[in-house]
Amino acid sequence: MPTLRRQLPSANALFVFESAARCGNFTKAAAELGVTQPAVSRMLALLEEYLEVKLFLRTPGKTVLTESGEILYQGVIDGFHNIEAAIQEIRARSTGLETVTLSVSTAFTTHWLMPRMHRLQAQLPHIDLRFQLISGAVSGSVEDVDLGIRFVTGEDILHDASLILPEILVPVCSPAYRKQQLESPGIDVSTTLISLSDSRIDWFELLPNFHLQAYGTTHSLVFSDYAVVIQAALLGQGIAIGWLNIASHWLETGSLVPATPTAIATERLCHLVHSRKKPLSEAAKQVREWIIAETRNDVANVSKQYPELNLESFMAKGF
Repeated sequence: MPTLRRQLPSANALFVFESAARCGNFTKAAAELGVTQPAVSRMLALLEEYLEVKLFLRTPGKTVLTESGEILYQGVIDGFHNIEAAIQEIRARSTGLETVTLSVSTAFTTHWLMPRMHRLQAQLPHIDLRFQLISGAVSGSVEDVDLGIRFVTGEDILHDASLILPEILVPVCSPAYRKQQLESPGIDVSTTLISLSDSRIDWFELLPNFHLQAYGTTHSLVFSDYAVVIQAALLGQGIAIGWLNIASHWLETGSLVPATPTAIATERLCHLVHSRKKPLSEAAKQVREWIIAETRNDVANVSKQYPELNLESFMAKGF
């Protein structure tokens, strides 16, 4: 920090720079900061003089960051985000509550977490949850959250990862759909396959014998939100690929059943990950351990109910 102080005309220069870079216009930045446009121009000129580089390319009506400006802007917003997060955590701790932010799918939140939220609140009453929700396949940065659920392979030097379980896929449907559509050979029925639009899953590549177990004409329902995929299966609209870390609750309760006695484990592993730039708080660690324990308990129960899926062998390979 002493070195940083010597490299800047004032700490306020960073706030002025961030506003000007984000707004793309010195006049707009001045209005946001409550100062005059010449004051913004002078501060930024002083900052450029100190750094001995141009930070902005000035054009009529707007300003554009130079390469040096882009580098500084990324560093500034990262620093501001970290400071803001630290302040929020301090304020939360002063109230006796700690906030943990999760980057997870809408499907995980709707179909796995919501049915057991009361249990989480009873076991971790001092923690409030916030969500960054993803409707399709889970991906993206976890820089701005405490924990994210991601499917990964290999080493990841940017994140620390805690294994939940291997990626295990089970074709699932409602009990009524299985009875009416799959246990009635000889009846002229059709089979509806419910899929996620941005999924890499190919039904007949993943399950080469599935066409031998499906009867009649095959139709498709394709959704961009996996929460809707599972909901459609629960409502008896067809057969969906069930990611076990999401569908396990409904399999355990019997609201969904295996459409065929088949489970597939891919090369990917389901992890709870967090950025190595940000130390994990004790509250986030508690949420992480709770999710892992609950998921593995679910899988153990599903394994007992459906031994034909041979889930134990898949779980053993992941650990």
